[in-house]
Amino acid sequence: MDGMDVRVPADQVAATPEAGADMRVLPLILGRWGPLGRPARGPARRQIRQASRVRTRTGLIIAVAYLVLLVGWAIIPGVFAGTDPTAVNPLAALAGPSVHNFFGTDQYGRSIYDELVYGARPALEVGVGSTLLGGAAGSLIGIAGGYLGGWFDLVVMRLIDMLLALPGLLLALIFIAALPRTLSNEIFAIAIASVPVFARVLRGQAVQVRSRRFVDAATVSGLRRRTIVVRHVIPNCVAPATELATVYVGVAIVIAASLSFLGLGPSEVVPDWGTLIQNGQGYIDHDWWISVFPGVIVTLAVISLSVLGDRLRGALEPVRG
Repeated sequence: MDGMDVRVPADQVAATPEAGADMRVLPLILGRWGPLGRPARGPARRQIRQASRVRTRTGLIIAVAYLVLLVGWAIIPGVFAGTDPTAVNPLAALAGPSVHNFFGTDQYGRSIYDELVYGARPALEVGVGSTLLGGAAGSLIGIAGGYLGGWFDLVVMRLIDMLLALPGLLLALIFIAALPRTLSNEIFAIAIASVPVFARVLRGQAVQVRSRRFVDAATVSGLRRRTIVVRHVIPNCVAPATELATVYVGVAIVIAASLSFLGLGPSEVVPDWGTLIQNGQGYIDHDWWISVFPGVIVTLAVISLSVLGDRLRGALEPVRG
């Protein structure tokens, strides 16, 4: 009737085939939430969790396999590519991807694939080297400031905040512009740019650890500050430092590629990934493979490192009930 609220009993709704289909489909569409906003239960929830684990495990396997491939390129490039990536062949210039040249050739007839393989070593050297240097310095500064507190923490963190106001690429540009164009100087410049990030993150972790009861108990028992830091504070800062370092390797690779793209990279005989992208800038309309394939390699490296860092965080952090 008009104006009347007609309600159908819940047991009759569930008994219809359409309602039964909705009950089975909605939990799969909405994730862990089922019909009417209620959490999915029973077999549906277990199925969702199992599918999520399979996706996570598959992504991790692909990421690790890709990183292993890059490490193989860096350590033994001759196994994966030719012996001379700088060999010029004008007759094969600007050839598209084919069976003989997987990623095509550049304007000088050099194989893009060979250049990518031999460019993996300087890219990983910059990424890992700058992260180790900057991460170690920034972690020590952050842990010292977070645990000691007082005027030391105030002064150091204000300086760190000033550096954080500048993007990492700009900080690296400031230092690399005043130094000779060598690989070691590039590592040093990017390491300095990474110090504020590690210092800020590890300072927050150290403050959190300092407020826990086991640190208070160690202080009351008469242990020295140095002993407390070594035995209790630093071990509890390993998980966030490891995760951040894994992710920042990819950030350092991007910064190094950006510096090379701007013409401030190391003047090496074998062009690195950023230089390859810059070389193909004028040919992107027709000969797209010169810049696209190096960009894809860098992007996949960053994504793989992010996936690995997220997995390490879940493995290193303590499980809380």
